[in-house]
Amino acid sequence: MDEVTVGIDIGTTSVKAVAAGGDGEVLSRVRIPHRVVSTDPGRFEHDPQAAWIDGVMGAWGQVTAGMAGRPVAAVTVSAMVPSMCGVDSAGAPVTPGLLYGDARGRGVGTGAEATDGEAVGFARWLAVRDGVEALWPAQAAANRALCGVAAIDSSTAMAMTPMSDGQGWTPELLDEIGMTSEQFPAIIPGATAIGERDGALVSAGTIDALGEQLVAPCGDAGDVLVMCGTTLLPWVMTDEWVEIDGLWTFPSARAGIMAVGGASNAGGLFIDRVRALVGDPASEDLLPLDPGDLPVWLPYPRGERTPLHDPDRRAELLDLHVGHTSTHVMMAAYEAAGFVVRHHIDLAGLDAVRIVAVGGGTQSPAWMQALADTTGLAVDVSAEPYSAALGAAYHSRVTAGLEADTSQARRWGRVSHRVEPRVAHTAAAEGRYRRFREGTDR
Repeated sequence: MDEVTVGIDIGTTSVKAVAAGGDGEVLSRVRIPHRVVSTDPGRFEHDPQAAWIDGVMGAWGQVTAGMAGRPVAAVTVSAMVPSMCGVDSAGAPVTPGLLYGDARGRGVGTGAEATDGEAVGFARWLAVRDGVEALWPAQAAANRALCGVAAIDSSTAMAMTPMSDGQGWTPELLDEIGMTSEQFPAIIPGATAIGERDGALVSAGTIDALGEQLVAPCGDAGDVLVMCGTTLLPWVMTDEWVEIDGLWTFPSARAGIMAVGGASNAGGLFIDRVRALVGDPASEDLLPLDPGDLPVWLPYPRGERTPLHDPDRRAELLDLHVGHTSTHVMMAAYEAAGFVVRHHIDLAGLDAVRIVAVGGGTQSPAWMQALADTTGLAVDVSAEPYSAALGAAYHSRVTAGLEADTSQARRWGRVSHRVEPRVAHTAAAEGRYRRFREGTDR
């Protein structure tokens, strides 16, 4: 019988889990929503018990229940980075779970430089809270709940640079924080198993964006991978190492291919905020709108990451007139997300052939069409919206010894359909893109 593996992804607004067979067919999937607290622009946190522990255990129980008794070979938890909470001596959370972009990662009250990294700021703030005996990111809290071992993988540790080099913890920084390496998770290399859950091996975990990259149906130079989640992550693929001011460059999941791009708050974080304000018009009401008559959003409700690196930037709505309705405002929000992708492509200065869209936002036809119209590129839409969880499930195959490594993970990537840019809409969006850049660059 074909071996089954499970991937569980702790996202900003929900935990997703999939069980997959060896060919990448998803046999069972589940989504468990959770609350993200962001009552002011500087606050971005989870209840770690609810999101990182109860959500993961609930997802595990539900996704395996959908397997009709078939055994699971291994499970991997992926999560957003960085994240961190304080736990007591029993491993129970006693603080909020701080998430990427929270102002406490900027070393509030410590005089810390931004170059120390968000995780260092998180650790400084959390270490002095009452009852804190250890500091764990989301992956460690989930792994402890699954198998009793609070460990993380090397990639999750690397996301906490300079506090970790991916192999161990930096003694000088820990001394400054007032903690020891024993108060942080063990760092486990690769896809090594750290324990078991109901007969399934448990890996040390991975990062959500790495899981999405593994199984994305792309990877050639000229492809633009756009991860449409709470965070919007556009990556232009190239076969050369280039460094662009304001953007990030990383080796991609495919050998010899680099990813140039970054992370923006113009994804679901912004779009959901607009939806909460104006309602939720259906895509069939948005797509027929006059292409020449939309307002322009600057989509920065809590600052912007790449390419602006400005946590104090705020959202603005430009060129709104009395004839605009909630549908115009909502479609402009999707268009703004597309403008951010185009901005990253333009700054990268690399050939862009097509967009491959992954993540939960691919379920919105209006978002996918806006992405095509604003960039002038065809958008190939991934068949699996829970792509980070699917990538984690492939990672589990390596943990179980079913694959030697992740080099063949791309075979799990499938395109459900292609969205072509609409000529009239692309032409009309050109002027609004210039307006967007004027507002963004000022």
